[in-house]
Amino acid sequence: MQIFQQQVANTVAAYLLDCQAVKINLKEPYIWASGWKSPIYTDNRVTLSYPQVRTYIKNQLISLIVNNFPTVECIAGVATGGIPQGALTADEIGVAFVYVRAEPKGHGLKNLIEGHVSPGQKVVVVEDLISTGKSSLRAVNALLEEGADVLGMVSVFTYGFPEAWASFEKAGVKCFPLTDYLSLISTALAKGLIQEKDIATLEQWRKDPASWGK
Repeated sequence: MQIFQQQVANTVAAYLLDCQAVKINLKEPYIWASGWKSPIYTDNRVTLSYPQVRTYIKNQLISLIVNNFPTVECIAGVATGGIPQGALTADEIGVAFVYVRAEPKGHGLKNLIEGHVSPGQKVVVVEDLISTGKSSLRAVNALLEEGADVLGMVSVFTYGFPEAWASFEKAGVKCFPLTDYLSLISTALAKGLIQEKDIATLEQWRKDPASWGK
């Protein structure tokens, strides 16, 4: 994974913090669906309620896509967070759009992918958030099974867990996030949302989130 541009990374991080799409609380950690305790919680869907933020993120995702994957023919949003920005970017670029469910639909055609993907079609995956990378790679594999040519992935934010880095490298998937955990923390510090003494705790969590707080 790599950050497209540090200035963009800092700006997106500031937007996420300002609209409270990202919340940091070291005193009362959040509980993730995985059961992990975390001093940080991210819900990038909140950004959709703020036109300036939504538009900036859309434009920067477009820049990532056209600069790194200029032959793209289809955008695939990962449900649910990647759907809206995926659709917005696809519309702006003028390419097809599909989205990938977390699991097959429970009725009807039991689709896993909503929309039509042609064999060999060049697809870029859009994610709002990358944590362990498991759900992102499930989406990639679903598209590959349909015969798509997955060029890579873009995302709004990544925690930068070593597990995710290793998984993407092993799968051969290029991934370009707009901003990451380190950019977010440095921005939060500059805004006075955290203190210098909090940095060590936050970095300790990122290195071993499964064990943190136990």
